[in-house]
Amino acid sequence: MNSFVSTTAIEAEPQTATEEVVRLTEVKRRFGTTAALDGISLTVKRGEILGIIGRSGAGKSTLIRCLNGLERADSGEILIEGRDITGLSEQDLQPLRRRIGMIFQHFNLLSAKTVEENVALPLKIEGLAKSERLKRAHELLELVALADRAKAYPASLSGGQKQRVGIARALAARPALLLSDEATSALDPETTRSILTLLKDINRKLGLTILLITHEMEVVRGIADRVAVIDAGRIVEEGQVWSIFANPQADITGSLLGGIRPQLPEHIAGRLSATAGSEAILSVDLAGPQAQGALFAELSAALPHSFRLVHGGIDHIQNQPVARFFIAVPARDPALAGKVQKFLTARSARVEVLGYDTDHA
Repeated sequence: MNSFVSTTAIEAEPQTATEEVVRLTEVKRRFGTTAALDGISLTVKRGEILGIIGRSGAGKSTLIRCLNGLERADSGEILIEGRDITGLSEQDLQPLRRRIGMIFQHFNLLSAKTVEENVALPLKIEGLAKSERLKRAHELLELVALADRAKAYPASLSGGQKQRVGIARALAARPALLLSDEATSALDPETTRSILTLLKDINRKLGLTILLITHEMEVVRGIADRVAVIDAGRIVEEGQVWSIFANPQADITGSLLGGIRPQLPEHIAGRLSATAGSEAILSVDLAGPQAQGALFAELSAALPHSFRLVHGGIDHIQNQPVARFFIAVPARDPALAGKVQKFLTARSARVEVLGYDTDHA
């Protein structure tokens, strides 16, 4: 499906590179004895795409509900475009909510209304005249490549088309911030890619700030500028996407990355010993120029032994090469693995001795 974004539908607002749309400071929210949010501090700059990733129950849903005012934080500050919303009345929250668009996992479309009526609904609530509502709805349906389905009902749409309608509806009031709550998790991989492409195009051409809540690292890798990892109500790791992929610090981050980073094949991992074997197996993580350089040739020249590449590969994230390799080091010299680790670490690699292969001939 064509994902071209027409800039006639939404004009980008004047902005500065450092202006913050969202700032959270020590935000806490408890439900009984459970700390859903336990001191969250976070910023999202205008025009940025920030991915917030974590397992189910990590606090993602509570965080997004606090951002749009559906949940009240127990303490801390939540600033949207510089205004603290934590103490606002429901009446005062209404105009601010119009600055926040929301797209949902299960679309939340009204089945009895047409596509154009669903898109125009926020504007009807706002009190705009019907002609203005429909004009805006048609602009937005063109934006999401669904202009030909304006009179259709949601039941006749595919999942991807329903989500495009949801995106158009979220943009109806010209928000400053778009919140995406697991918006692609109900979609197949091909449709997910088309939705992420659409969101990225909207962000790039119109300067729209997007905060993605997800449990899928593929989504973060696809379009986010930065990623924050949430676990047990706390941000445990945050940074540029390529940097986090190259060098995850928190155990939960490594676990979430497990499905998309190269992993040691199970038949090798299953026979590793912690103490003895014919070869030591090392994981080597690299990013930047070193990931594509002659590092292993330099290693062989500096320590002339028969090193073996077991598994691995190079990816490109945010135009940065990110690599992970597994190498086998002969174990007949007990000190050799340590020497290899020292050599590679001095060249900005992250190296770990995983164990010793007990079965390699």
